[in-house]
Amino acid sequence: MDYHILTTQTIKEFLQNIPNIKAFFGDDILVTHEIGDGNLNFVFIVKSQKDPEKALIVKQAVPYLRCAGESFPLSKERMTFEIRALQSYEKLVPNHAPKIYYADEEMSVVVMEFLSEHIIMRKGLMASVYYENFSEHISTFMAHTLFYSSSLHLDSSQKRLYMDRFNANRELCKLTEDFVFTFAYMEHETNEIEENCLEEAKELFSQMEFRKNVLKLKYCFMTQSDALLHGDLHTGSIMINEKETFVIDPEFAFFGPFGFDIGALIANLISAYISHFYRSEDKAYQEWILKTIKEVWEKFEEKFLKLWDEQTESALITADFIDDMTLTEFKKEFMHKMFQESIGFAGCKMARRVFGIAGVEEIRGLEDKTKKKEANLRALKIGVKLIENYENIQNIDKLITIIKEIT
Repeated sequence: MDYHILTTQTIKEFLQNIPNIKAFFGDDILVTHEIGDGNLNFVFIVKSQKDPEKALIVKQAVPYLRCAGESFPLSKERMTFEIRALQSYEKLVPNHAPKIYYADEEMSVVVMEFLSEHIIMRKGLMASVYYENFSEHISTFMAHTLFYSSSLHLDSSQKRLYMDRFNANRELCKLTEDFVFTFAYMEHETNEIEENCLEEAKELFSQMEFRKNVLKLKYCFMTQSDALLHGDLHTGSIMINEKETFVIDPEFAFFGPFGFDIGALIANLISAYISHFYRSEDKAYQEWILKTIKEVWEKFEEKFLKLWDEQTESALITADFIDDMTLTEFKKEFMHKMFQESIGFAGCKMARRVFGIAGVEEIRGLEDKTKKKEANLRALKIGVKLIENYENIQNIDKLITIIKEIT
């Protein structure tokens, strides 16, 4: 089908010509609303008029950045990679990815399950909702998606063919390179600096040793093709309730360093922790967030290693190449490096939100300017500390200690 931009009106006719969707809704009259509040794409909910519980989500990429408008061109082909990532998730972790009803790479559109009983995790964290199953669910998601797309599981041909399906996601990788690793640490027109933080921004922008460490992490991001990443795994890309966790919005999907997704998630949990010094002052809830950070890494590491232990041969390991004791040592060193890179990436994801474009809602949404400044500077201090010291942070307990010391 030739590409055209869908609207709340034209989307009805579009869906009625798709047999799978026609079967879902039958002859029901459809009601559509645009609901997307993200930076990149348009998102619609389509409901049956007589049975509003019968609904689907329609997401389409347009040839520009949604939050900036047509003045910021961006290839609509980014949806191709979201579709392919979601299809991979359906195979690897079906319990943690929405069901896909229809996908069209030419139209840059995907139609998926409406998670009516779930909310965006960031909203739940802002409201002090406890998600006791989250660390179990998200560690499973990350362990399975990362391990099964890596050279620890696949043979060389399989890995390269898999990578070929995502290598062309150049524009969104460039966005990450620019906005996570570059512009937020220098004078740049895209930055969003609060007036009462100008001196702090100037101070950060003058720190060349800090920038050198950012460059090390940026180079790692640009050159390591460890596994298929979500690429933007934060609490705004997770739909959740007390029983279920679903990962959405993988338009940034690409093959990159293991630690990037892990670090992005940890960064957003730390931001949620910081925000509650100003939102609720609920110490018990803050402690739960810190416990969740610790559990996410520990459960991920345990599950990842279990999958690896079950793998006898792969692109990396040939049978009988290395003895069990030495392989165990190798795995320990491997996971330690992954952890430290995760912490470095977490620092970048935190620091870039302070003065760069697209800050986190739980902090930038604070109405009191003094509280917002304090929260931003706490986040910045932690981010800078992690970037400058990630290679010296030995375990998850040390990370928790650093967070507590700074806050």
